[in-house]
Amino acid sequence: MSCQKIRTFGNSLWQTSKSTSLCKVYVASCGSVASTGPTTQIGKCCENEQSCGSDLGIQPDRSTVIPTSPSPANHRHVAVNKQKVSSPTLSERTFTTGPKIDSKTYLWSRYNEMKRLVHDLIPPGVCNLLNPSTIYANNEVDLDEVDIYGFDYDYTLALYSNTLDTMIYNTARDFLVKHYKYPEGISKYDYIPNFAARGLHYDIQKGLLMKIDAFHYIQLGTVYRGLKPVPDDEVLELYGGTHHVPLQEVSGFYGKGPMMKQFMDVFSIPEMTLLAVANDYFNSNDIEYDPGHLYKDVSDAIGMVHIKGYMYKWIMQDLEKYILRGDETYAVLHHLASHGKKLFLITNSPFSFVDKGMKYMVGKDWRDFFDVVIVQADKPHFFNNCGKPFRRLDGNGDLQWDKIKSLDKGQIYKQGNLFDFLRLTGWRGSKVLYFGDHLYSDLADLMLRHGWRTGAIVPELEMETRVVNTEQYAQSLTWLQALTGLLERMQMHRDPKSKEVLQDWLKEREEAVTKNLFNPHFGSIFRTCHNPTFFSRRLCRFSDLYMASISCLLNYDLSYTFYPRRTPLQHEAPLWMDQLCTGCMKTPFLEEMAHIRQAKLL
Repeated sequence: MSCQKIRTFGNSLWQTSKSTSLCKVYVASCGSVASTGPTTQIGKCCENEQSCGSDLGIQPDRSTVIPTSPSPANHRHVAVNKQKVSSPTLSERTFTTGPKIDSKTYLWSRYNEMKRLVHDLIPPGVCNLLNPSTIYANNEVDLDEVDIYGFDYDYTLALYSNTLDTMIYNTARDFLVKHYKYPEGISKYDYIPNFAARGLHYDIQKGLLMKIDAFHYIQLGTVYRGLKPVPDDEVLELYGGTHHVPLQEVSGFYGKGPMMKQFMDVFSIPEMTLLAVANDYFNSNDIEYDPGHLYKDVSDAIGMVHIKGYMYKWIMQDLEKYILRGDETYAVLHHLASHGKKLFLITNSPFSFVDKGMKYMVGKDWRDFFDVVIVQADKPHFFNNCGKPFRRLDGNGDLQWDKIKSLDKGQIYKQGNLFDFLRLTGWRGSKVLYFGDHLYSDLADLMLRHGWRTGAIVPELEMETRVVNTEQYAQSLTWLQALTGLLERMQMHRDPKSKEVLQDWLKEREEAVTKNLFNPHFGSIFRTCHNPTFFSRRLCRFSDLYMASISCLLNYDLSYTFYPRRTPLQHEAPLWMDQLCTGCMKTPFLEEMAHIRQAKLL
C-alpha cells in the first residue's frame, strides 16, 4: 500500500466530513470535549434561521429539534451566499422548542452512524500498508556518518528456526525432572509454541506471568498462573487493590527487580513456557511449592542447556535445519564491506560455534569481512566492567598468553571489556552503529553510557506486520479509535439511561478483539489494549533504529538518513499525512539481495 492510498483515504475522510452523515457523527465523536459540557439545544444562530450544526455537528430534523447549547469557543460560522456570517451573542439567540429525543436512542443512533462510517471509509486495499522490510527510527540517524558497524551473533547475524525453542524446552524440562527431582508429571507437558511472548514480566514470588504497560500497569486479562488466566478481581486483590506495580519492583536496569523478572530476548520464550508448565502442574495437583525456588531451578535448567553446550551441538550438527536466511547475512556483510565500512563482532557465544555458523552462512573466509572479532564476551558485563582483559585465540580456538596491545584484523579475541576496546580501536560515539536483539545486554549501555548508535533486531515484527496489514485489524483498530472518540464526547450525558449505554461501550472497548489477532494469551509485544508495553518503552529508550532482521539494511543506501515520524503529542494535531504512514514504502530488497548474492557466486 503506497502513501498515495493513505492520502486518498485521508481525503475521503475530509470529503465525507462535509457531508450530512459525517456532520451528524464524525465531529461529534472524535472532537475535543466541548468546554461548556453537554449540548442541550440547537439554536437558529445564523442567517435565514439556518442551523450552524453546533460543535456536535448535528443536522437537525425539521420535525424534531435535538436540544443543544454550542460552546462559544467552538461555534462555527456558515457561509450563506458566500458571505461570512458572524455568530450572534448568547442574548441574540433564539431557541426552538420541540419534543426532546430520548437520550438512549440518541446515543445509540450516534453509535450506529459511526459504525457505518468506519465501514464505509475504509476503502478496499487500505490494508497491506506496511512493508515488513522497513527500518523504523526512534531517533534520527544519518548512515553517511556511520563508519563502523558492529553485530551480535545469535538472533542478529544468525536467525534460528522455532525448532530450537522446542529442543531447549524439552532438554530443560528433563533437567528439572532428572537432576532437580521435580515430579515426573511435568514430563508429560509438551512445548506450547505460541503460549509466551517476548517482553513479559514474571512475578517471582507469586508465580504469575503477565504483560505490563509503559506506565507500570498490569494489563488485566494477560495474567497467567501456570497455563490458566487469573481473574481480574483476583489480580487486584493480589496487588493490594491496584494493578499498578511500583518502579522498584518492576525492573532494574537490566530487566530484573527484586520482585519481577522481565524476559527480553528470544531465547527466553522456552523458559517462560517451562515456568508456566511447572506452575500449572503444581496448581492443578494441589501441591504446595515455593514459587521462588521454582523460578531459580527453571532458570538454572535453561542455563544448563547453554553451559553444557547442548544448543551449540544441535545447531552445529544440522545447520540447515536451525539457521535461517544465511544468504541474507552474507549479502549485508558484503554490502557494507564493499562500501568501505569497518565491521566488528561481539558475541557471548564460543568461537567454534560462531565459526561453523558463519562458514555456513558467509563462507570459509568470513573473518575477512571483520576488523575485530570478540567471542565469549560476557555481555552485559563486557560493556560496564573494565576488569577482564582480552585474550587472543589461535586458529584452533586455544587461548594464547601474549599481552594484547592492539585488536588486529584476522585475529580472534575472547572476553575483554568495552573500555579497552574503545582505547585500542578509537571507535567512539555516533560513527558506530551496533546491532543486537537483547535490549538490555546488547544495547542499553552502548546508547546511554557510550553514545553509540544502536539497532534492535525484533524478529516478531514480521508476524505483527502481517497482522496489522489485514482488513480485520484495520477495521477493529479503526472502530476502537472511533468508539473511544464517542466515549470521550458523549460522557457528558449523565442521566441513568445514558450511563447504561456508556457502560456498554466501555465494556466493548475493553473487550476489543485486536489482542487476539496477535498472541491469543498476551497480544502484541508492542501494545497493551490502549498503551505501549513496557517492552515498547525500552525499545524506544535503548534503540535508535529497530527492524525485523539485519537484511532490512539492504533496502537503503548507505548515505540514507532515517527520520523518526513526528508522532503528534496529545496536544498536537496530525497536520501532515506523512506522520501517519511510516513504513509504507516499497523497496528493491529481493532484487538487491539477489544481485549481491549473484556477485558472490561469480
